[in-house]
Amino acid sequence: MTTYREIFANREFRALFAGNAATVAGKTIQMLALSALVYASTGSPLLSALAFLGGLLPQALGAMTLLAYADRVRPRGFLAGWDVARAIAALVLASGVLPVWGMLLLIMAFGAVDALSGGVRNAILVDVLPGGFVLGRATLNVSVGAMQILGFATGGTLIATLGPHRALAVAAVFIAFSAVITFLGLRTRPPRATGRAGVSATWQGNRTLFANRSTRAVLLAAWVPNGLIVGAEAMYVPYAGDWAAVLFVAAAAGMLTGDLVIGRFVPPATLNRFITKLQALLAVPYLLFFLHPDLTVGAVAVFVASFGYAGTLGLQQRLIDHTPEDLRGQALGLDGSGRMTFQAIGAGTVGLVAEATGPATAMTVAAIASLTVTALLQPRLRAREDPRVAQPAGTSGSA
Repeated sequence: MTTYREIFANREFRALFAGNAATVAGKTIQMLALSALVYASTGSPLLSALAFLGGLLPQALGAMTLLAYADRVRPRGFLAGWDVARAIAALVLASGVLPVWGMLLLIMAFGAVDALSGGVRNAILVDVLPGGFVLGRATLNVSVGAMQILGFATGGTLIATLGPHRALAVAAVFIAFSAVITFLGLRTRPPRATGRAGVSATWQGNRTLFANRSTRAVLLAAWVPNGLIVGAEAMYVPYAGDWAAVLFVAAAAGMLTGDLVIGRFVPPATLNRFITKLQALLAVPYLLFFLHPDLTVGAVAVFVASFGYAGTLGLQQRLIDHTPEDLRGQALGLDGSGRMTFQAIGAGTVGLVAEATGPATAMTVAAIASLTVTALLQPRLRAREDPRVAQPAGTSGSA
């Protein structure tokens, strides 16, 4: 599958696309409304930030404890059921019955399971679009960016006109719609793996993935260089002040353009050759910030750099190629949660550097560090070895 017409002719992909778009819009509205609600109740910027990003923080915990279930659930029932649970949680938040600490605990608990749901959703995309994962993943990435923009715009309008409680109720409607369309649009599939799941199985699966040099290199390449550049993006506000939105828009536009171009016009069979080049492109333009460029030059540099995020498409395809089917969901879930975690680490690390050097120098340091990691990992990414992760002795695919 190499064209948008082909993938959208697939009924299951249309359901995944619409369901994912509705979920992203609903979650974005929820994050914004909950942050506004907590700030109005407490006046605390810290608690407001936790309400906005708190659901992302526990994903590493979910990756370490729950990901074995990603290959041991029926995707259709799990994804639809999880959206129902998220819609109910949004209604609970909208009701106002929970204290602030209760709301924060609720979103963090759901955040831990989001790592699992991401693995299930990405893995079923491989089944729905045989040979078309890269284009399908790129298309979903574009929809995520568009729905986040729509979600922020809609959420802001709803909060201003209806208040945060009713905005949360609207978020619940979006997420419930996703549950319905996912359940009706996907067909029933059996789990990829059998056997017990849980913490020990998750740890064993993660160890299996990291024991293989190729898989380990792919995961590190997906996590570390990108996380460092996200750290550079965290410096937009200190660097540009009130005009930081220009840099954020340029970054979003570059990322969407990269997904569109690479996903559509680069065949999956040749995408491997572009991974390192795209990851280098992600960092090189940020070296210009050492010269303190004006806003126009800075925005162009950010746009060009963000095109390089499309390298993640090649890394995800390579991860699929190097992972046996009964670990596919866990591998993709680990990839997603690891990227979230390293983005937070990158933002914190670059922020610490900026405290001592200033934002422009910190962005340059992040670019140099990202390029260094990319260069160190390149030989591992080019190495040829068995494309499938070997199962540990004594196991039979049930992990």
